[in-house]
Amino acid sequence: MVDVQALHRRLGIPVLVVARSAPNLAAIRFALLHKVRGGRRKWALLERLGPMEAVQGVYVQRAGITLDQAAGLIRRLALHGVLPEPLRTAHLIAGGVTRGESRHRA
Repeated sequence: MVDVQALHRRLGIPVLVVARSAPNLAAIRFALLHKVRGGRRKWALLERLGPMEAVQGVYVQRAGITLDQAAGLIRRLALHGVLPEPLRTAHLIAGGVTRGESRHRA
């Protein structure tokens, strides 16, 4: 798990976490605290970052960028649907590498 705030500070650039849908935080918390080695530290990172916010049809967490700036960025980069093109491309590449094909969600 990446410490988004630390990544932002170290690189000196905005960092944006994007998800297609709102996560089930209760389930994530339970899994991290009861089933994952180092889960307490990982849960603390998620808590510190705060809840995901709905913007432009996706959910985001952010460091070093306002919600309005994040919305503008997503709007400019989402060429085919709501997912920003760099993430859609990364998904297609990862699917090809791990399974030999995409699951056709991007």
